[in-house]
This record gives sequence, C-alpha cells and structure tokens, in this order.
Amino acid sequence: MHELTGRVAVITGGSSGIGRGIALACARAGMTVYVTGRSTDHLAETQTEFSARGLEVATLQVDVTDLAAMQQAAQRIEAEQGRVDLLVNNAGIGLTGAVSDATPADWDWLIDVNIKGVAHGLQAFLPALRRHGHGGHIVNTSSMAGLMPVVAGLYSMSKAAIIALSEALHIELLAEGIGVSAYCPGPTHSNIASSVAQRPAEYGASGYTAPGPEATAFQLTQPYMSAEEAGERVLEGVRRGDMFILTHPEFKAGVVQRHRAIEESFPDEPLDEERKAAIPFLLSSPVYDEASRPPAPVFEPTR
Repeated sequence: MHELTGRVAVITGGSSGIGRGIALACARAGMTVYVTGRSTDHLAETQTEFSARGLEVATLQVDVTDLAAMQQAAQRIEAEQGRVDLLVNNAGIGLTGAVSDATPADWDWLIDVNIKGVAHGLQAFLPALRRHGHGGHIVNTSSMAGLMPVVAGLYSMSKAAIIALSEALHIELLAEGIGVSAYCPGPTHSNIASSVAQRPAEYGASGYTAPGPEATAFQLTQPYMSAEEAGERVLEGVRRGDMFILTHPEFKAGVVQRHRAIEESFPDEPLDEERKAAIPFLLSSPVYDEASRPPAPVFEPTR
C-alpha cells in the first residue's frame, strides 16, 4: 500500500470526526473514497466539505450493526469500482462511566457497535479485498483506552478486544499481502461524545448520563489533535504497514509502565521446559521480532 493513487478506500463512521479526517487524507492521496455513517446530516456535511476542497467522496447511509446493510454496501462498492483496497473500521461510540452503573442495554449497545460493528465490516468487505489479488490494508480503530484502561471499563473492554483482533488478523493475512493495523488514538477532536446522545430506541435505558452539547463545546477548547492530522497519521501507518498506529506520544510512558507491571507479574521461577516445548505456537510470533518492526514514525508538530 505504498502507492495509493487510484486505490479504493471505505471508511465506516467516516462522515464526521476522525473518520472524516481519514477520508480527507485518503482523498488527498488520490484514492477513490466511500464513507458510511448513520446521520444524514453528517453525510451531507461531508459532501459539502469535500466539494469545498475540490475533493470527491461517495457517502452511504449504513448502520454498522446491520450486517445485511454492510454486505449490500460492499456489493455496491465492488460493483462500481471492481475492488476494495483499504477498509477502515472506524465507527464507534464513546460510552463511558463506571462498570457497575451500566445496564444490560449499555453492554449490548457498546458490544454491537464497537465490536460487532468491526466484525460486520470484516465479514462484508474482506472478501472484496481478497478477490482482486493485489493485497490491501485494514485499519481497525481502537483507542488508547484499549492500552490504558484506567477509566470507562466497558469502553476499554471493547477497544482492547479490537487490538487483540487486529493483531491476530495481522498475522493471519500477512501472507496474502493484506496488512492490518490497530489504530489507538488519544484525545482527538471528534463527535464521539455526541454520538452517545443518538442512542437507538431499541437499546432502552442507559445507566449513564449522555453528554450534552457543552461536552463537545468544551472539547473544542482543548489542545487535542485535529481530525485531519490524525487522518494523515493513520494513512502514513497504512503506507508503513504498521501493526499498531499510535499517534499520541504523550501516552508512551504510561503504556511502558503498564507493560512493565504485566511483565513483573509473571512467576519468578524456572520454566517448565516440557510444557514450553508443547505450546510454541502460543508463546510468540515472528511479527514481534525486532527485525520485523519498522522504526518509530516521526511527524512534525502541528496545531
């Protein structure tokens, strides 16, 4: 995926926030871009913004929790373009709060969007990535909350699941020339807070108070990363073939500290060599070898 011109990108949840930032980066790189989203207003805003910049985008109203609708979208895009090269499973909700406050419906909604929504993206679009035989790339949007689950347990659970899924899929698809990345952004200007207020009626009552417009207004005053910068960083990770796309260096020390806590929790005792010999497939993978890891990405600071 070094050369992106003429390739076809599909971004779920691409009609606002980080998803739109990724879509803009793809369009600027010369890709044919499709974005999906639930909100007709956001889809219309995306069309307007792309047109104002002299860029093209195709928008589809699709709910990622609806597998049949996702499959229909994949069939339409493949029929129109003959291929799909980049799939970004970006749609998600930022349902946050104490685990003990969550209702059964909160668990259902968060799992349906943040985990099964990614599953539906893979089930719908991976066959199209495979069919043309020229490789491609998948980006699954997780979060730094998946690596640092210090608050918002349900949300962190869902995002940690996406990291594990992406690592396994990276290993599975490497031989086919299809890269897979877990994208773990930190604070970025987006609509993830307001998306919680658009809870479908079928999920019933929540144990959490939905953030009001003031939450989004407050975020806009903070020195978070812009969605456009985040999008460019994601696309650079695609070009590099990164298994992890981490865009916020502010989190590195905390992640190192957490991983050290995990490492130091292993029993300090001799290995059972017989047991070790019986499970080599569980112990590591060549993708983690130093020789397999590219150097850390470097970006010029922007605001």
